[in-house]
Amino acid sequence: MASTLVRTVLVTGPGGAGRTTAAAASALAAARRGQRVLLLTTGRPGPLDTVLGRTLPPPAAATRAPERGPAPHAPAGAPWTAPVPAAPGLWAARVEGDEHLREHLLALQERGGPVLDLLGAAPLHPDELAVLPGAGRLAVLRALRAVRDLPGAATGPAAAAPSSASATAAEHPAAEDGLPDAWDLVVVDLPPAQETLAVLALPEQLSWYLDRLLPPSRQAARALRPVLAQLAGVPMPAPWLYGAADRARAELAAAREVLSAPTTTLRLVAEPGPAAVDALRRLRPGLALHGHRVDAVIAGKVLPTGSADPWLAALSGEQQTALKALDEEWADPDTGTALYELPHLGREPRGPEDLAVLADALAHRSGTPERLPGAPAAPHPGAAHRAVPAPGAPAWTVEDRRAGEGVLVWRIPLAGAERGDLELVRRGDELMVAAGPFRRIVPLPSALRRCTVSGAGLSGGELRVRFVPEPGLWPRTP
Repeated sequence: MASTLVRTVLVTGPGGAGRTTAAAASALAAARRGQRVLLLTTGRPGPLDTVLGRTLPPPAAATRAPERGPAPHAPAGAPWTAPVPAAPGLWAARVEGDEHLREHLLALQERGGPVLDLLGAAPLHPDELAVLPGAGRLAVLRALRAVRDLPGAATGPAAAAPSSASATAAEHPAAEDGLPDAWDLVVVDLPPAQETLAVLALPEQLSWYLDRLLPPSRQAARALRPVLAQLAGVPMPAPWLYGAADRARAELAAAREVLSAPTTTLRLVAEPGPAAVDALRRLRPGLALHGHRVDAVIAGKVLPTGSADPWLAALSGEQQTALKALDEEWADPDTGTALYELPHLGREPRGPEDLAVLADALAHRSGTPERLPGAPAAPHPGAAHRAVPAPGAPAWTVEDRRAGEGVLVWRIPLAGAERGDLELVRRGDELMVAAGPFRRIVPLPSALRRCTVSGAGLSGGELRVRFVPEPGLWPRTP
């Protein structure tokens, strides 16, 4: 049985939509089906503790890799606290990046000591290092990178999840510290959607910047550094800089591997209403542009229908209209994307009893959100269904129309994009695609690098970029 990447669900949505509660309910629903679940939160201390009814260790207690090697719950450098049991089969931990960032800054300062001495700069003491705004984004990246090294369940028939939580203990032995020896599911409670999409785009963006500043093709100069320094008469990059670049590339590649894996999906959470429908609709171009797969949309704080109170009845009616719109825009049985509802409890969820009610709401339907991508999902009851491709599902393909039209067409899925928000810029062998606030720089397929852009059009949620082959760069047919 071969190990695989752990099934990972990234939970996000508009601010104030109840992301943490939905993430905890999703994790508990999976644990009740016998899966071994690790719930990670990037939020401030308090909200998840209240929902779980358990106090997570404070951020200062972030786990460090033990000398005997990484533990199942804490790969080397994992930036989260020691997981605590929250329910049978469910453990929770808090992502904490401040101390990890300080350690990396100090290590960078130590490696760059000669440069600092040359500039006459005094090294900083650990207590003098302040964590700047935006450091939380790096902590999220480090957490995703650490998820890659978590031991996942083995593939094959024996890897199927047991049907009950009691089966977990019998079929999945625990490590010495009481934690499972492998994980079936990791649920990550992420920041609001706009910030999350910016964070998830960072590995690719930072890799692009790194390749521009220190191209891998030029790293052969490391061996010739002393000679080149004498010939050029200027200092050459120190060896540690190349080593740091190599390590950064490996870290970013690991994070990108998790994000692009078929076992990783996004789960969007929103409180049903006109504003939520619009907010999620604005996210679709960014999700499609970066190829993120959405496995479910969870509508939280859903009011009961049929109230005799006119005020509550009006609010419930507005929610039902929004639920129907969300189902029409997002639900797709072909890709497994479905709409789920969490009932309004009449209060803020507090403790295991309230969380159990919400977990039951996710689990009572056939086809729960924790399924792997591609599994069928039941449509929202009472709502009309319209087949809309799940954001990020279609691939970017090149269509050869040279025989009939003399062009190659690059078909880029951009569900939800508006024509006026699009921007295309070609620079060398790269194409910059922007859809509103979302932007991505992608390398051109090899065939398109020998072409010039002749036009583009948006139709049916797909951007089609037309390329005309340059005769001097294409082989002549006899």
